[in-house]
Amino acid sequence: MFQSNCRRDGGRDTRYYSYMTKVLLIDDDRKHSDLMQAYFKRYGINLLCAYDSVEGFKLLAREEPDLLLLDVMLPGKDGFEICREVRKSSNIPIIMLTARGDIIDRVSGLELGADDYVGKPFEPRELVARVQATLRRSEIAGPSVGKLSFDGLTIETETRTVKVDGETVDLTSMEFELLLILARRHGRKLSRDDILSELRGIDAAILTRSVDIMVSRLRQKLGDNVKPPRFIQTIWGRGYSFVGVPQSDA
Repeated sequence: MFQSNCRRDGGRDTRYYSYMTKVLLIDDDRKHSDLMQAYFKRYGINLLCAYDSVEGFKLLAREEPDLLLLDVMLPGKDGFEICREVRKSSNIPIIMLTARGDIIDRVSGLELGADDYVGKPFEPRELVARVQATLRRSEIAGPSVGKLSFDGLTIETETRTVKVDGETVDLTSMEFELLLILARRHGRKLSRDDILSELRGIDAAILTRSVDIMVSRLRQKLGDNVKPPRFIQTIWGRGYSFVGVPQSDA
């Protein structure tokens, strides 16, 4: 649930939305889902509500939402199972809703490919802000450098496309941002705290282990679980460094 003493700040923040953003919430608490639905509407967000996994998957396929809000504690399939199944076929941004004290829930969600989490109970404005931040990461094109090229790896920042040895690799928005952070600082040693500070949607309270989890998932998708690594090198006790070889025409 979210806290009932929410701030009534009136206006809608639609700066980042040229259309009615569609978000799917899967949560079995009907009362609070209805309250969130009304609150989200004030910010130009159409919140679709499902109360179990069956209904959730139907809405996910039919409505093609821009983002998925997923409660961990659900009847039948829990949030982790749903997240795992969604990630088999979709890179839709996912925010997990977890009990505030359960660090393990937050880490587990990231391991399965969630982009962020919000602890319960929460202020509805915080959740809206997290949704907006996650959507910005997934939608806003990269800066002036449109393409980063390395031996065996290309990163198109405008289309947010990644290819390894000519084959397209599907990354979540968080994984793409992580790859960009590393690749743009080629050869530099980045601590876990450096990386967390760049990934603004992730709260440092989940500890630096979350960075190791995200790097591990990214390596798997890039086929970089080899020695020596092609792209991402672990600096023991320090963090990580991108060691991909830049192409001569890049």
